[in-house]
Amino acid sequence: ELMIFFHDFTMIILIFIVSMILYTLILLMFNKMTNRFLLQGHLMEMIWTISPMIILMFIAIPSLKILYITEENHLNK
Repeated sequence: ELMIFFHDFTMIILIFIVSMILYTLILLMFNKMTNRFLLQGHLMEMIWTISPMIILMFIAIPSLKILYITEENHLNK
């Protein structure tokens, strides 16, 4: 049951990431004007650097929890 929840949770995160990337790519490809703050934005670079770390933490914590639970169940049998 926990594995199914973890799978669903991970898929929601991945679908959100892929849709945001596709939206950004399509927006940049079809937009004739370029945002000058996008090309030299330090805040944007910080967001693009820190957000994967936060997303990986949201995926890693339930994964480790499930790993320890299954290991305990395996040792008890």
